[in-house]
Amino acid sequence: MAEEFFIPKLGQTVEEVTLVKWLVSDGDKVAHGQEICEVETDKAIFPVEANAKGYFHMGPFKEGEVLPVLTVVGIIGKETDKFEAGAGKVAGEPASSEQGPASPIQEVTPAATSASAALADVFASPRARKLAAEKGVDLSQVAPTGYGGVRAVERDVVAYLASAPMTAAPMVAEPKVTPVAQKVAAAAGVDLRAVTGTGPGGKIVKEDVLRAAEKPTTAGALPSAAVSEVIERIPLKGVRGIIAERMGSSVHTTARVTLFMEVDATELVALRERLKAKLSEEWGFAPAYNDLLAKIVATALGKFPYMNVRLANDGEAIELLGPINIGQAVDTERGLLVPVIRNANLKSLRQLGEEFREQAERARKGRSLLEELSGGTFTITNLGMYEVDAFTPVINLPEVAILGVGRIAPKVVPYHGEVAVRSMLTLSLVFDHRLVDGAPAARFLQYIKQVIEEPYLLLA
Repeated sequence: MAEEFFIPKLGQTVEEVTLVKWLVSDGDKVAHGQEICEVETDKAIFPVEANAKGYFHMGPFKEGEVLPVLTVVGIIGKETDKFEAGAGKVAGEPASSEQGPASPIQEVTPAATSASAALADVFASPRARKLAAEKGVDLSQVAPTGYGGVRAVERDVVAYLASAPMTAAPMVAEPKVTPVAQKVAAAAGVDLRAVTGTGPGGKIVKEDVLRAAEKPTTAGALPSAAVSEVIERIPLKGVRGIIAERMGSSVHTTARVTLFMEVDATELVALRERLKAKLSEEWGFAPAYNDLLAKIVATALGKFPYMNVRLANDGEAIELLGPINIGQAVDTERGLLVPVIRNANLKSLRQLGEEFREQAERARKGRSLLEELSGGTFTITNLGMYEVDAFTPVINLPEVAILGVGRIAPKVVPYHGEVAVRSMLTLSLVFDHRLVDGAPAARFLQYIKQVIEEPYLLLA
């Protein structure tokens, strides 16, 4: 009997992946453990290995397609076996004999089901359902972007909340245009005033817009400038899509407060220059400001453990965390990734530097290890190299805070009663006020300032 080959779970929060590349061809003989394809999550690109030996029969899934985890994308068995059309299902579930969205390549349209059926069986991810329940959102009113445009994911609910009027009652009011139809109309440059709705109650649905888009513009219709203004459409999927979902979720679910603090970094600059001169040859790399800041922040978290916390999954408790795991944001061609250095408070400056450089290199190549991109308890993000003075970063959930680091620049400032030129730095601490108050957060940031201005305090 043929063995199902499916996309495995690649982390607790990973619900869908992008099929990046097939590494074998249909009908190839494969060995157990051989890499069959590469998939992309919000964190990195991972190879998926064969779970059996035999001949691989590929499903109708194309490179670049977004698929839910556990989707069966092929089978491994005898040379005469074939991948059945209905096999593109969740691994372990029996294939349904009824017609329906058995495969992500099947088109599912709002017109294919009645309004009551759509309300009863909305295709949505668990996280989307949870957020919708918390915010009182009717998922049937949310424009889906996951799973080929038919599955609502968390970012869709966030987008709906952002666009809905504060006084809206989405569970009761039914608009004359569905969100999907609005989205398609905006992309195609269709004037909705010239479209006749065929949905329940005369509501305009996606099919109405698509039909209107195929017709030439009539004298009564108002032409839209959208088509001529848009030169390219870049799908919001893969890493970029997940970043949009996570950042949107962070903004809408946290009570964010930002503290700015100007710091005299002259002594830190001097320390780094001395370390570079003394240790660069021995270490094989020059100690960087990020290394020093990771050491300082890890020490601060040890002294102020209320900043090393997270909100429990049930939302009913604050969880104090034992390990101090520092994430440092890395800019890559695929988007922003945050490799995590575990037990940072127990590591030397050299260990922090070596580990961060190894992780950053893998992240930029899209070869991060899964465990490197999860489990962080606090994040540092530095835009100083881009001449940014100060900014307000977005909290990397479920962490309680994130530290933004601006550039170090010479400024004329008062110093010991005189006017002097000092190397100044602006820090921005963004924290979730639900979990920590302003004064305790300020004390944490103040300690970081003190150590930057007097680095020898790290020895205290």
